[in-house]
Amino acid sequence: MTTAENNGASPLDVEIGALTGGPAGLDQYAGRAVLVVNVASKCGLTPQYTGLERLHERYAERGFTVLGVPCNQFLGQEPGDAAEIAEFCSATYGVTFPMTEKVEVNGDGRHALYERLTGFADAEGHSGDIRWNFEKFLIGRDGAVVARFSPQTEPESAEVVAAVERALA
Repeated sequence: MTTAENNGASPLDVEIGALTGGPAGLDQYAGRAVLVVNVASKCGLTPQYTGLERLHERYAERGFTVLGVPCNQFLGQEPGDAAEIAEFCSATYGVTFPMTEKVEVNGDGRHALYERLTGFADAEGHSGDIRWNFEKFLIGRDGAVVARFSPQTEPESAEVVAAVERALA
């Protein structure tokens, strides 16, 4: 499903708070390609922060942003408050890409951002609930979801880089 099939509503049209407080202002990313990733600080996949940061730095000047969305729904692997999350990401992985407030990505409390993302299927045909931390969604410059990647797919893998390149073309 594309966002056009989702009543024309882009994931970038939703309201979500920034990790540091106040609105995240997702509309500021209109015209950019955005990789939305549900992140966690105490997960076996947490080292993906390194690749996410490198991807963000590599393509930022071409109109690309990684957007981290902390979530504590998977075995409580993001237990910290906003200050603890920010400190961990900065001190441990040198993260400079934007982060939102901590949200739920599945269930009755699923944030509207993920309501708009989860209908899109990945290359294996999986759509619906987020499977684990570090599931990735690529939003194109037009605001439509163009790709979904499993949590185990590394941020700098050939398939993610190729999708980002296509989104920026």
